[in-house]
Amino acid sequence: MVLEATMICIDNSEWMRNGDYSPSRFQSQTDAVSLICGAKTQSNPENTVGILTMAGKGVRVLATPTSDLGKILSCMHGLEMGGEMNLAAGIQIAQLALKHRQNKNQQQRIIVFAGSPIKYEKKALETIGKKLKKNSVALDIVDFGEDEDGKPEKLEALLSSVNNNDSSHIVHVPPGQNALSDVLISTPVFTGDGEGGSGFAAAAAAGGVSEFDFGVDPNIDPELALALRVSMEEERARQEAAAKRAAEEATRQEKGEEAEPQSDSQNATMTATEKVTDPMDEDDALLKQALALSMNIPGSDSSVGDAEMCEATNGDQDLALALQMSTHDSSKDSSAQSDVSKVLGDQSFMSSILSSLPGVDPNDPNVKDLLASLPGQSESREKKNEDEQPKDDK
Repeated sequence: MVLEATMICIDNSEWMRNGDYSPSRFQSQTDAVSLICGAKTQSNPENTVGILTMAGKGVRVLATPTSDLGKILSCMHGLEMGGEMNLAAGIQIAQLALKHRQNKNQQQRIIVFAGSPIKYEKKALETIGKKLKKNSVALDIVDFGEDEDGKPEKLEALLSSVNNNDSSHIVHVPPGQNALSDVLISTPVFTGDGEGGSGFAAAAAAGGVSEFDFGVDPNIDPELALALRVSMEEERARQEAAAKRAAEEATRQEKGEEAEPQSDSQNATMTATEKVTDPMDEDDALLKQALALSMNIPGSDSSVGDAEMCEATNGDQDLALALQMSTHDSSKDSSAQSDVSKVLGDQSFMSSILSSLPGVDPNDPNVKDLLASLPGQSESREKKNEDEQPKDDK
C-alpha cells in the first residue's frame, strides 16, 4: 500500500452550473471527489488528503492534508460557484501545501478536476509541470466539460512534462448520463499505480461497485478474498440454522396448541357422558322403588320410600311427585283392606246384615260356611286355636 499525501483541486467556476453531466457538473465532481477521498484514506491509515478550490475570488484551501475523512467531506458543503478557474495558481498552492506535510515519508500527489476552459498557454503549463517533476510530485488530471481552445492538448502537454515513470495520469470524460465517479472507478486515478489495496478501497468507497465478489480481486489479494468468502459462508450457515430453529419452535407450539383443545374436548365428552349416565341410573332406581311400593312388595316399607322420595325431590321433582303419589295410594289401599278385614271379622254384624236381606237365612249351612271362609273369621279362628293350645299344654 502506497503511503501518500494528496491535494485535490476542485473547479468551482461558473462553468460548473451546466447539466451535461448528471445531475450537474459541480455535483458530479463533488461525488467523485468524495469517492477519491474515501479511497485514499481507506487504502492506508496514514494517508492524508487536502482540498482546495481554484475559482471564485481566488484559490482557497478548504482543508490541509489530513486523515480525518469527516473533516474532508464536511469542508465541501456549501461551496459557492463563480468566476474562472485559475489552474496554474491552484497547482502551485497545492504543491506548497504538500511541501509542508507532517510526514515527510509520504509521496506527493495532486489531483486536478478541470471542467472549464484554460487560459494559460502550453509553455506556462510545461514550466509548472517541470517544477512538479523536480519536486517529485505526481499529477492526475480529470478532463471533463469544455474542450475548446485546445484544452485537451494543453493538459496533455502538462502531463508529459510532469510524468516520471508513468506515475501521473490523465482521464478524458465525455459528456453523458454516466457520473464521473462511475467512469473514474476503473481508472488509475482510483486504483493508483496498480496497487491492489487502493483498488479495493476505491471499490468499497463506491458502495461495492466491482466486478469481483466483495470488491476484491482474488488475483491481487487471494488471502483477503478467501477470508471474506469463508466469513460469508459462516454467516449464511448461522442464519440458516437460526431460521430452522425458529421454524421448529413454531411447529412445536402449534402442536401443543392443537393437543390442548383435543384434551379439553375429551374431558368435556367424558364429563357429559357421566352426567348423562348418572341421571339414568338414578331414574331407573327410583322407578323400581316406585313400582315396588305400588305393588306392595315386601321389604319396601314406607321409611325407605320416604328416604328415596327425599332423594328424588333433590334430583328430579317429577319423579319425586310420582313416587309420592304411588306411596300414598299404597297406604290408602292397605288401610282400606284393614277396615274391610275388621268389618268382615265381626260375625254379629255380618249376621245382622245377612238377616236383613230378603230371602237369606242366616242359619243356612251354606251361609255359615261362607261366613266362616271370610278373612276375618279365619283370623279369629286361628287366634282361638292359638289360645286353646297353651291351655292344653297346661
